[in-house]
Amino acid sequence: MNYMRVSKNPIKTFFLFLLLVSCSGPEELDLTNIENGVINFYDDINETDNASDANTFPTMKISTNFQDIVDEPKINAELLVIENNTEKNYKIGIEIRGSSSKMFPKKSYGIETKSSDWSEDIDVNLGGFPEEEDWILYGPYTDKSLIRNKLTFDLSNSIGFKASNTKFYNLFINEQSKGLYILMEKIKRDKNRVDLPAIEENSIEGGYIIKIDKATGDSSCESCYNRSFSFRSNYDGNGSLSENSPVYFIYHYPKPDEITEDQKSYIQSVIDTFETVLVSDDNFDDINEIIDIDSFVDFFIINELTKNIDGYRLSTYLNKDYNGKLKMGPIWDFNLAFGNADYCDAANTQAWLYNFNRVCPGDLWQVPFWWRKLMESVYFKERLKEKWQLYRSTELSDGSIDSLIDSYVEYLDTNTMISQNFYVWPILGQYVWPNYFIGSSHNQEIDFLKGWISQRLNWMDGQINNF
Repeated sequence: MNYMRVSKNPIKTFFLFLLLVSCSGPEELDLTNIENGVINFYDDINETDNASDANTFPTMKISTNFQDIVDEPKINAELLVIENNTEKNYKIGIEIRGSSSKMFPKKSYGIETKSSDWSEDIDVNLGGFPEEEDWILYGPYTDKSLIRNKLTFDLSNSIGFKASNTKFYNLFINEQSKGLYILMEKIKRDKNRVDLPAIEENSIEGGYIIKIDKATGDSSCESCYNRSFSFRSNYDGNGSLSENSPVYFIYHYPKPDEITEDQKSYIQSVIDTFETVLVSDDNFDDINEIIDIDSFVDFFIINELTKNIDGYRLSTYLNKDYNGKLKMGPIWDFNLAFGNADYCDAANTQAWLYNFNRVCPGDLWQVPFWWRKLMESVYFKERLKEKWQLYRSTELSDGSIDSLIDSYVEYLDTNTMISQNFYVWPILGQYVWPNYFIGSSHNQEIDFLKGWISQRLNWMDGQINNF
């Protein structure tokens, strides 16, 4: 399908506007024929600085003394945060972060706040969030709505399923505008993040965080499994015993270079026990003693609502208090969700995401068999139905989600951040991997997002309410 591209030339944009407004849109929602909108671009990039000075939009300015920011290690830099009519200076270490997102020209960054001589990490309350030293500056690029991650995290927090706090910022690096970024809390064991007790040295008691993800940065390498920082499931995606399972668990806390062999053995035994019981317990009598069912239900709802193509199989966190049950979460990485991927049926508003293995059986990274098995449980489905109906009448109602999206767009548009971002990154109307939908304007991207969500909610209502 062809979509009209928006020019950076303001004169061309004006004539595009005249052409577009003369055409009436469809009466009913059509996800492949959204009514066009227009982005207003600045004639001069310096106007973005003036716009930033003229409003109160939170701004970050990073100076690296013109050193290049690399994948690793972090380089020393200075950060100026301007918001609420105040300015605060910080010393930071900064590096490029991400996996597939590293290939995009708009990078995301990991930062650590430092002491005045950069010698120590120190906790600060960036964004007004609880104090910590590790932070992420996420730069939405393939997600041209700019809001998929923030929307999902805010929805998750609204239903009481803890996710990282997030906040919009206008970012400049070495006086060059980088467009819209989102400050995000990094997933860490912390009373304000993942609330787990610390593990004492040479003890197995305390809290653990593991992540289902690629066992290597090279997704084409099947033999790169590294036992020093990960372990494999004993089962393949169908629940059959396998020595070469496509499901990997990465040690997150304790860190791979800090976790002891006893601690590795403990958390592996937790997963082994869970999977063994799940495979063999057709009545699910013992599952409630092992896992926190509500956390699994909430995780399921968020990933299915968004149909996050990486859901369940990548960037998927679990946590375990030694004295508690295995829990899902926190959630992470939704830039390819809500129909923003053109592979493995991701944009289809129907069909369950947990059946990914049947749709893409050849993918190296498979969904654990857990979810198919849990969906055979009458108890799990009853609890899912109860929570779904509760959320649909409140935080996950069509109106609540639409209002939240509208609030983001109004806030960004009022502060000229949408036009500033796409001045710096003129990608509207262009395919950026793995876009399914290519809108000619930000308004069109938002209309597609809203329409996709509405159709997804309607389909899930029909499925879950009939359990």
